Formats: sequence, structure tokens, C-alpha cells
Amino acid sequence: MRTTSIIAIYILFWWGCLFLVLPFRLRSSAEPEEPVRGQAESAPPRFSVGRTVLWTTIVATAVFALFYLNYVQGWLTADLFDLTRYRPR
Repeated sequence: MRTTSIIAIYILFWWGCLFLVLPFRLRSSAEPEEPVRGQAESAPPRFSVGRTVLWTTIVATAVFALFYLNYVQGWLTADLFDLTRYRPR
């Protein structure tokens, strides 16, 4: 696999994992903190971009490592998911 392909696939995994990580440690402003004036009640009172980026990078790296190991080792191939060869007669 070329380096540019590895980078592109990792970026796709990173953005996908971002949406998985966003709800981690999410708290609503209904908790005993004073909400900011004009803030929606459902909005989180504090959001840490740095922590979210860190966790996204950790999760994306782990998922991408599994993907790359599968690519190199060939554990799951497209042939395993070829449903046309299992046609009942």
C-alpha cells in the first residue's frame, strides 16, 4: 500500500472516529454549573477540543492498526463476503 493511500485512509478513519468520540464524557448543562447566558439547556457547559482530538487520535490509530493488520495478514477478504457463490440450488 502506498504512503499516500495510508494517509488518506487514516484521515477517513480519524473523521469517522471523531463522531464516535464526541459523546464521550458529555455532560448537559442541567448539572450544577451555571450555564452561559443564551446557551441552550442541552449544550455542554465545557467542551475540550484538545481532549477530544487526543481521544479521537487514540481510537483512530487503534482502529486503523487493526485495518492495516487485516490488510497485510489477509484475515478478512472480499471473498468471505461474496454471497453469490452460496446460491441455493
